[in-house]
Amino acid sequence: MADYLKPLPIPSPESVPFWKGAKEHKLKIQKCNECNGTWFPPATICAHCGSRDHDWIEACGEGNIHSFVTYHRIYHKGWEGELPYVIAIIELVEGARMLGNIVGIEVDEVVCDMQVKVMFDDVTAEVTIPKFQPA
Repeated sequence: MADYLKPLPIPSPESVPFWKGAKEHKLKIQKCNECNGTWFPPATICAHCGSRDHDWIEACGEGNIHSFVTYHRIYHKGWEGELPYVIAIIELVEGARMLGNIVGIEVDEVVCDMQVKVMFDDVTAEVTIPKFQPA
């Protein structure tokens, strides 16, 4: 873990509960108490109705690939030796969509609507990053 070369997240005040949850291997998203909408990334108001009355819930960590891109070029030296890799928009069972790495599968086997589940990568002693793998 000491030689992790990729950029590390810098939590905003709104995202602290998400990153604390990830450290505990829990996928946390926000849910509105007014309209029951869920969303990601974290925000102070509901992405659906604008309400400020919301809570953090633990998502089940399952969903499907809504869209994805396969990277064949290095845009940061941290990914050197890991090409190609896939970044996807995951539509969680709860309805929120989030970006994540797809791991545990050859890049040419990734397709839209593929069922995936979260896994947690403890990249440093302080930071855990949720990623997704085939369900």
